Amino acid sequence: MKIVKYIFVFLFISLLVGCSEDTIDSFGVGKITGTVVSQGDNEPIQNVKISTNPVTSTVFTDENGDFVIENVPAAEYSIQAKKDGLLTKFEGATVLSNAEINVIFEMLPDTGNNREPTTPQAIFPEDNSTDQDVTIDFSWSSSDPDGDELVYELQLRNNVNNDILKYSSIVDTTYTVEGLQFGYKYFWQIKVTDSINEPVLSPVYSFQTAQYPKSRYLYVKKVAGNNVIYSSDNEGNEYQLTSSNLNSFRPVKNNASNKIAFLRTVGGQTHLFTMDPDGANQIQVTSNIPVNGFNLDKISFSWAQDGATLVYPNYSKLYSINATGGGTALVYQTPSGKFITNVAVSKDNSIIALLTNNANGYDASIYTIDFSGAQLTTIIDNVTGALGGLDISVDKKTLLYTRDISAYESDDYRQLNSHIFLYTFVTGASLDISTSKENGTNDFEPRFSPNEALVIFTNTSNDGLSARNIFTTEIGGEDSERTLIFENSMMPDWE
Repeated sequence: MKIVKYIFVFLFISLLVGCSEDTIDSFGVGKITGTVVSQGDNEPIQNVKISTNPVTSTVFTDENGDFVIENVPAAEYSIQAKKDGLLTKFEGATVLSNAEINVIFEMLPDTGNNREPTTPQAIFPEDNSTDQDVTIDFSWSSSDPDGDELVYELQLRNNVNNDILKYSSIVDTTYTVEGLQFGYKYFWQIKVTDSINEPVLSPVYSFQTAQYPKSRYLYVKKVAGNNVIYSSDNEGNEYQLTSSNLNSFRPVKNNASNKIAFLRTVGGQTHLFTMDPDGANQIQVTSNIPVNGFNLDKISFSWAQDGATLVYPNYSKLYSINATGGGTALVYQTPSGKFITNVAVSKDNSIIALLTNNANGYDASIYTIDFSGAQLTTIIDNVTGALGGLDISVDKKTLLYTRDISAYESDDYRQLNSHIFLYTFVTGASLDISTSKENGTNDFEPRFSPNEALVIFTNTSNDGLSARNIFTTEIGGEDSERTLIFENSMMPDWE
């Protein structure tokens, strides 16, 4: 019996010892690590409170957004990331014995109490204002009660067509719009967003642009590296016709069609365009065969057939094209392969004056042809130095051109003493009308005034760097008066 008793006691003690070893540690522990960042830019967030359910230790993220919870019993957990001003985030995790699990939290701002921006209010132009310029510096007011960064969108529409202009991603309360149309009524509205709340719209405001003035002068100015076309009336009021973001130059108006033709750089090529006198309805005319030659800054074209067609050069060939586009036809090709640089068609369409030169701009000639390509009159031929210009008087009796009388020739086509000459067809004589020109300057780009009593032209220093200015001078004898009319301007036309 004693032996049985001892065996029973031994088994009882063994059972107790076995039970005492079956603690929580027998299930094992693991580790939870992680990082908290802001959603979108992945910037670390410091001092985020990290806790678990079931409850273990509570920790906070460091300056790198990292956290570690040690000795976590193996089990299923819901992990919470919490910080004032941010939306609380939860992530599930399974902790295994002697293992590490990593959790990433991406947190967003808590916008529950965020307020929307104030409704934008117009400052300029004022609602229902009239006689506004076609370039407007729009301005408005708006703010955000929580100091959030605001982004605006300006929308414009008019009372003539269904065009809607939208200017987005504006971060200031001002925005400049160019190229509005004369005589239009415009409606404008501002949309503002803080990227948290729904966008807020301003009321719809309106304004009226001024009626287009009767401008007779056209010319070009350099703006931010581009050529930009302007017009001006007799009082000196100036109006921008083409965008300063585009390279547009050499404007020539045709009164019969009431259109302005001009050149514009498009995708590395130079093409003919037309537009209304107020700059509206800008249409590309040429397409497959662009305008080209030895120097695009020197090239000119001409209206023909009362504004129905345009005539322009492409190296050694002369083409005509309908002013509305299409109908391209070869008119003439130089027999010597010289480039055509300047073109002028007479008012009655009977003659075409051409200026041709070699690939360097020299060995130049001026002569006339008819539309069949037959050569009529040689005006000047095989001279040393540069020629330029070309404009035929309405009665076909005279022709304007320029010649560098210094006879200087260089690789960069620099001219030292360019004068304007008036050629008379009956006599074959050329009259120098630049006798009162200042020494060290060049006269370029002459054109007759509407009554042909004056010539309008560009004058500039022969250094090739100074500003260009537009003058007029009388057609007459020596020491004719020269009048400065536009500064920092070139390529004039006067209709």
